[in-house]
Amino acid sequence: MKIQRHALSIGIDRIDDHVFISLKAQGKLTHDDYQTITPMIDAALATVTHRDVKVLFDATELEGWELRAAWDDFNLALKHGNQFAKIAIFGHKRWQDNITKIGSWFIAGDVKFFETEGEAIAWLKA
Repeated sequence: MKIQRHALSIGIDRIDDHVFISLKAQGKLTHDDYQTITPMIDAALATVTHRDVKVLFDATELEGWELRAAWDDFNLALKHGNQFAKIAIFGHKRWQDNITKIGSWFIAGDVKFFETEGEAIAWLKA
C-alpha cells in the first residue's frame, strides 16, 4: 500500500516584538491543510501592526496545491500580506520559483526563492 503524505507544518517564534514563521510543505496541499494552519497563523499575527514578520518556507517536498487550497493560500496572502517583511522560499523545482514570483505580487515585503536552506536563512538575516 502506498501512503500519500500531504502536510503543512508550522513553527512560530516571537522574539521581543518580532515574529518568525517557519513552514514546511509536503505533497499536494489540500483545503483541509489550510483549515488547520490558517487559525494558527491568524492568531500569531493578530497583534502585528507593521511589516515585521519573516518567513522561511521549505518547499523541497511540495508537489502543489488542490485548486481550493491554492485559493486558501491566495486569501491568506491577501489577509496578511502587509505584515510580512521577508519571505524566503527554498526548493528544487523551477515551477516553485515561478509561483514565488507570482506570490510576490500580493505581499508588501520581499519574497525570494532559493535552492538551499542556507541561502534562504542568510537572506532573511541580512
